[in-house]
Amino acid sequence: MTAAGVVAIGTSWGGLSALGRILGGLPGKFPLPVIVVQHRSKDSDNLLAKLLQDISDLAVQEAEDKDVLAASHVYVAPSDYHLLVDGGEVSLATDAPVKYSRPSIDVTFESVARSYGSSAIGVVLTGANDDGSRGLARIIALGGRGIVENPKTAEMPVMPEAAVRAAPAAEVLPLEDIAPRLVRMTSGAAQPKRKAG
Repeated sequence: MTAAGVVAIGTSWGGLSALGRILGGLPGKFPLPVIVVQHRSKDSDNLLAKLLQDISDLAVQEAEDKDVLAASHVYVAPSDYHLLVDGGEVSLATDAPVKYSRPSIDVTFESVARSYGSSAIGVVLTGANDDGSRGLARIIALGGRGIVENPKTAEMPVMPEAAVRAAPAAEVLPLEDIAPRLVRMTSGAAQPKRKAG
């Protein structure tokens, strides 16, 4: 099992704005890799990664098969592929859509739960269906932690409402509080500083 940890974020309707608020609020030296799964049409280009790069101090890229996850990097699931992780490495799959979605948030979250266990953090944001709720519950069941955007701050509350029902142990936070919470949750994940002397 990979020990360092990962943050996996899932969103759909209204996701670009929400992702911008979160990624824009994380420091450039954020100590974990971040995976982003955003529902989008299968013929969309890689503009999402470029748009997110414009507002983030992290290195944002569209994920490619066999990418090795690195701290301070954001990996955006490409359109029409499921993104899975195993041992800190990305794999892309063209298995059937799940709940009409490929990429599927549940597929990514469940692979993150298996690979990272208690070192996984799942985040569910605004969206119009219940994708991500089962995967978030799995992350928490295997010892990881979960954050759900407060449905009251979500542009589309259906997805966070489903996540709250499926994973009642997850923290429910207004959108503006999620990035600061991630920073606090991961503050011990950075390499320890060497003692002077």
